Amino acid sequence: MGRLLSYTVQDPDQLLRLDTLLADKGLYPSRSASAKAIDEGLVFVNGDVKPKKYQVSSGDLIVYEIEDAAVPHKVSGEHIPLDIRYEDDDLIVLSKQKGLVCHPSADHESGTLVNALIYHCGADHLCNVQGEDDRLGIVHRLDQDTSGLMLAAKSDTAGLLLMQAIKDRVVDRRYLALVHGIISQDTGMIDAPIARAEKDRKRMAVRDCASSREAITTFRVLERFSAGSHDDGYTLIDCKLFTGRTHQIRVHMEFTKHPLVGEQVYTSSMPRATSAQLGLDHQFLHSFMLTFDHPLTGETLSFVDGLPEDLEQVLMSLEPRSLGKTEAGEEIFAKIAAQQD
Repeated sequence: MGRLLSYTVQDPDQLLRLDTLLADKGLYPSRSASAKAIDEGLVFVNGDVKPKKYQVSSGDLIVYEIEDAAVPHKVSGEHIPLDIRYEDDDLIVLSKQKGLVCHPSADHESGTLVNALIYHCGADHLCNVQGEDDRLGIVHRLDQDTSGLMLAAKSDTAGLLLMQAIKDRVVDRRYLALVHGIISQDTGMIDAPIARAEKDRKRMAVRDCASSREAITTFRVLERFSAGSHDDGYTLIDCKLFTGRTHQIRVHMEFTKHPLVGEQVYTSSMPRATSAQLGLDHQFLHSFMLTFDHPLTGETLSFVDGLPEDLEQVLMSLEPRSLGKTEAGEEIFAKIAAQQD
């Protein structure tokens, strides 16, 4: 958790939008950063969460949360290997390795995807639509220990259009996830709003509160694995994101009592036996399919990325317990096999 600071609205500030005030007074580095903090429930006006378009009044007490420390130096390029699947003058499609953080923060000042992109492209050849050097090229994110396909933008035009396409839900993002327990239905939709957890600001949770944001995940069952002496069985699913909330799939699957195998944070419904984690110390979650229209040419681009070796080994260990692939499972594994040939 960061530090809580406060600001009292003065007469000249009256009727300013909340996000504008926060940026104008330097409480956050930019209006986009202010809006993000408001959306994440980090800003309170007279003790209540208000929307970013709220017009402040003289005397309003604003309490806001900031990180304990900012990145203390200019972000520079670092020679970090990138698995690039497609690149042109406007964008990059890459497969992010597990353990790579997307951008610098107080906990990760270097060694991030942004550092790698700066080394590969040069800072002047990455989009900077967010106005922050530590976000160069970033249009969406994957968690540190989530692997797989993601987009980066080189031009500002591409960056803006890609972020709008993601917001408009026309970028098809699919994830392979192995979860605890056997899901009986072949398909499902989780429509449950997400906000910061009430008692732990580092966690997200399904909540019905003023700061909650819409979150929709659909899934298809690909394969089921029978229960063992120390577990309740497993289900391999294909998840599709319709929104992009922080830790969305991890939070939604915990909410359904089917948390991800290897999950270290969202474990309230986790089976007690540590052996049920199948030796993983990170979540079994891989961005395996990405389809979108090129923001400048209009060409439809589609990519498939097979599982990394550690996750592939987990599935192989479960193979004797397989209850059979579903029709969707046969389809997805055929696509993965075709990509690998």
